[in-house]
Amino acid sequence: MDQPVIPFDLARMFLGDEPPLFMLEILVRTLVIYLYTLGLIRWIGGRGVAQLSMVEFLLVIALGSAVGDAAFYPDVGLLHAMLVITIVVLINKALDWLILHYDTAKRTLDGVPVAIVGGGRLLRAGMERRNIGAAEVISSLRQHGVRNLGEVEHAFMEGDGMLSIFRFDAPRPGLPIVPPAEVEPPPVLADPAAAPEGRACCLGCGGLHEAVTVLPDGLCPDCGGCEWTAPVTLPGPKAG
Repeated sequence: MDQPVIPFDLARMFLGDEPPLFMLEILVRTLVIYLYTLGLIRWIGGRGVAQLSMVEFLLVIALGSAVGDAAFYPDVGLLHAMLVITIVVLINKALDWLILHYDTAKRTLDGVPVAIVGGGRLLRAGMERRNIGAAEVISSLRQHGVRNLGEVEHAFMEGDGMLSIFRFDAPRPGLPIVPPAEVEPPPVLADPAAAPEGRACCLGCGGLHEAVTVLPDGLCPDCGGCEWTAPVTLPGPKAG
């Protein structure tokens, strides 16, 4: 039968029930778990940690766990938890130093920008690299005020998961994304004679192609999609 917990037992509070050599094991265990968790976070990508770097996000997780365990479990010595917190902070400072002084470390830990929109169409290679779907990209573009893929010259997903958008100077035809397709699906285009200026827009990626080459049953050379709609040109901003 377990011994009852004696409140304010200083030896238990600070040292727990483990031998002093357990402090060294804590160092090794913390290093292993920290590096393993960092690898997993890098693998899943940066979308879930937007506005925080990978290292900052991992610091929050590690400190939260160490502080929580020491606060709630009577068999966890405070010195053990304080040692874990100190090790995590020192690792974090070391990684910050590497990121500041070495570009290779920054790219490895924080990731690199990936192009997900280019020339008014979605770039499948970049989206697959960041494990992000077309619907999520389009939703993010709408949140930045984009109404038509033809507006976007370049869009990059940064290492921290944020989206950087660069628009064309003049309006260009493209796939309308307002209203959302889930609210009001764009009309499907099947007759080349009905295509504005003889071009059709892929519903899958927004790529523009000559209507006679893809309608009615052709596949999109960019993404392999088979559904088409009429491209739309939105008016540019009004002069002040």
